[in-house]
Amino acid sequence: MSDGLPEVAIYDMDRTITRVGTFTGFLMHAALSRAPWRLLLLPLSGLAMLGFACRLMTRARLKEINQAILLGRHISAKHLAPLTASFAERTLRYNTLPGALRQIAEDRAAGRRLVLATASYRLYVQAIADKLGFDDLIATNSIIGLDARVTAKIDGENAYGPAKLRMIEAWMAHEGIARGDVRVRFYSDHASDAPVMEWADEPVAANPSAKMRALATERGWPVVEWGL
Repeated sequence: MSDGLPEVAIYDMDRTITRVGTFTGFLMHAALSRAPWRLLLLPLSGLAMLGFACRLMTRARLKEINQAILLGRHISAKHLAPLTASFAERTLRYNTLPGALRQIAEDRAAGRRLVLATASYRLYVQAIADKLGFDDLIATNSIIGLDARVTAKIDGENAYGPAKLRMIEAWMAHEGIARGDVRVRFYSDHASDAPVMEWADEPVAANPSAKMRALATERGWPVVEWGL
């Protein structure tokens, strides 16, 4: 029920719309396409993962390190564009869930504003969002240098957990959307998105992880499987 209010459909991306996560896939795609020698540095990524597992660094810092290793400390928009375009094409062809595509089409046909909200980087997700036909994108941003090069540093927050909700609320304020004037539907697979699920009018656990499935059962949220 919309109660006559305008409706917004917000989607998480990795493992909600896609079969597998995209960040590592993009970095590998970029390295293979632009500088295959960077794959020799993968053991450094393994060390960074170990540091994260031991709580020696944040998730955001881990992402920055992996980007610097496989994409470089900075990259020009001219060199980035063909990498993101080809990766978006591969994502839509090989790494999207049929049910997710059908639901996106259904929400679009119902007149809902489509928003992609992901912890993945805007630097490559924008091309995916455009191909999927989203109206808006909320994502982890990169610091852009004075020379217009994209750096391996996060601008603001990593859009993960409670930070994703803060970024959604900031986007709504920027767009002039009052929370009480819109009905929000939110789809996610992961329990880290619990803050947004609790905040949404219509939370939907899509292809849920075990923890999200347990949370959905406890809260009475509907569960959907988009693999077919």
